Amino acid sequence: MSNLEQKLEAVEKRFIEVTAELGKPEVVSDHAQIQSLAKLRAELEPVVNQYRDLKSTKSQLQETREMLAEADEDELKALAQEEVSRLEQEHARLMEELRINLLPKDPNDERNVLLEIRAGTGGEEAALFAQEMFRMYSQYAEQQHWKVQVMSVNETGIGGIKEVVALIEGKGAYSRLKYESGVHRVQRVPATEASGRIHTSAVTVAVLPEAEDIEVDINPNDVRTDTYCSSGPGGQSVNTTYSAVRLTHKPTGLVVTCQDEKSQIKNKAKAMRVLRSRLYDLARKEQQDQIASERKGQIGSGDRSEKIRTYNFREARVTDHRIHFTLHQLTSILNGNLDTMIDALVTHYQTEKLREAEATV
Repeated sequence: MSNLEQKLEAVEKRFIEVTAELGKPEVVSDHAQIQSLAKLRAELEPVVNQYRDLKSTKSQLQETREMLAEADEDELKALAQEEVSRLEQEHARLMEELRINLLPKDPNDERNVLLEIRAGTGGEEAALFAQEMFRMYSQYAEQQHWKVQVMSVNETGIGGIKEVVALIEGKGAYSRLKYESGVHRVQRVPATEASGRIHTSAVTVAVLPEAEDIEVDINPNDVRTDTYCSSGPGGQSVNTTYSAVRLTHKPTGLVVTCQDEKSQIKNKAKAMRVLRSRLYDLARKEQQDQIASERKGQIGSGDRSEKIRTYNFREARVTDHRIHFTLHQLTSILNGNLDTMIDALVTHYQTEKLREAEATV
């Protein structure tokens, strides 16, 4: 039995144990325990079902090979050989999927996402592209049936965005968007450019897993709260009440502002949600930095200074520089059709993880 099959046997054994425990009277009466066991069973079940399919395919393959060896007639041999080829392909597919499913799961994959987009170098052109990037992610979220809630936005006078922070709520949001963190570069002729020269601008994207209240303990004495009047494009006041909120976390220097709501209480609640997620992300990165070997060569590191992608309008091209992957589907991607790009990143990441896992066996 291979090392992979030994692991799968252990998973199946644990699945059977958990299923049996769920039927015990003392567990049924314990809401917390039954919830925990039910969640574990749901996580194990897809792998167990695939493993059982693998065992069934392996058994069929052995029987068909025996039939092929004993066949006398050419027609029967041809049919048996065709079935052997089909079962071998199915066996290989199941093995590959199970290798991937046994990789350690990112504990943040099922979390909501805090998406932060900021205009970088390029002035108004960068702000305009930041607005297009936010529209792109919003449309992708809509396709996935996720909810997008703007936490704060700083717009420019001509329709651009200097900065926007949004919460994206939905199952698996972080697992799909976590590789989007970094610098996104755009190359195009701005509408304001009379000579037709191509300009290069940049937008930074940060994707943070949303933190839960119990994970980040914020001491109220560590947070300074300032209130002020909300402002619109160009800085003009749009509200005569002090509804906008600025939170400063004194130990880290993190600053969060929110003026999207008319209510100061609602703005403060939103700002605390953002601050909690940023502190969680900060702690997570400090922990990851201590495990340098695990992060070596890993894509999607979240390094804000890393140029990860270029959007070239003249060539209708989008290139992800981390995996050297190019699509000539710029308009489609900017309309939120990101699955092809994200799938390529996920596949690359999984391949790297598989290589690392196999090297340690």
